[in-house]
Amino acid sequence: MAVLPLLNLSLPGILPTPTYMPGTLALLSLCMVFAALALSYNLLLGSGGMLSFGHALYFGAGAYGLGIALEHFGVPLWPGVFIALIGGMVIALVTGAVSMRVSGIPFAMVTLAFAQAGSVLVRRNSHITGGEEGLSLNTDQVPDFLIGVINTRNLYWFALGVLVVVYLVTLWVDTSRLGHLARATRENEQRVRVLGLSPYRVRLIVFVIAGGMASLAGVAYMLLQSGTVPRSVSADLTITVLVMVVLGGVGFRWGAIVGGVLYTLLDQRLTVLAGSDAIAGLPDVLRVPLSEPLFLFGVLFIVVVMFLPGGIAGTIDAAVRRRRGEKVRGALRRLDDADETETPAAGATADRVGA
Repeated sequence: MAVLPLLNLSLPGILPTPTYMPGTLALLSLCMVFAALALSYNLLLGSGGMLSFGHALYFGAGAYGLGIALEHFGVPLWPGVFIALIGGMVIALVTGAVSMRVSGIPFAMVTLAFAQAGSVLVRRNSHITGGEEGLSLNTDQVPDFLIGVINTRNLYWFALGVLVVVYLVTLWVDTSRLGHLARATRENEQRVRVLGLSPYRVRLIVFVIAGGMASLAGVAYMLLQSGTVPRSVSADLTITVLVMVVLGGVGFRWGAIVGGVLYTLLDQRLTVLAGSDAIAGLPDVLRVPLSEPLFLFGVLFIVVVMFLPGGIAGTIDAAVRRRRGEKVRGALRRLDDADETETPAAGATADRVGA
């Protein structure tokens, strides 16, 4: 992925231009941003078992936080990134501490309420956030190598770096004692309490880390798009990220990446397909549904849920486990056959020795 901008590769129907050109690099950068966001949500849902409808709030906090820091505080880019990350984690700490007083569906509803409140604040305070029009990036405080179409390659590498950082953080959480406790809490919270541990504290730490990683993805989104809009804090975006995670496979890090990339590519390419002349020339019975990308997404999601209940990664993992199991069973059968073959020969040898 790091050398992709230096290559001349073409994938007709998937990528709009060769890989070294700005159009494809911008699309792939957006894919990696949403893959990072899906990874952070997978940390919540897959590791912690927390179904949140307000995760986009922290994504928007990163995007708006960077924009506000650059526009109203006048700080350089990197201090602005730091302010946005700290702000996103503080918001995650406050909202998570309140939301985790309940669990299950009530928890999801409380997070949804926080997301709606954040969306209202963004829309109503137009003098700070730009309101319905969104907030543009103040490029005066951004280095020149991250501005303009000519520097899309650098923005691509920045997005790739963000994805790598988010992946390494989620890997560390999943393999650490914190991750083991989070999964134990997800499976049996009462047992964790009996062991003298605090499920609330474990879940809150995971929630804050996931919120911080979502804010980092929001920072990358702000730089890539040179601005942000109120949808970046809405519950609609959270549902979109949930679809990405389910499509890729809940609980699989690489599945979240695949889901984020695949959904973003489909979203962009199906929109282009819906407005193409090929669709416009079809009969109404085909043209009407095929001209609606959301309809195609809905059909795809139903197919995945029905026939690939574990998502892409879960289905592949199950197939690999079955194949390994068949190999192990075959090896055991060969050992049994070898034992049965050796036993008669050993008996005949004993008879000769006795004679």
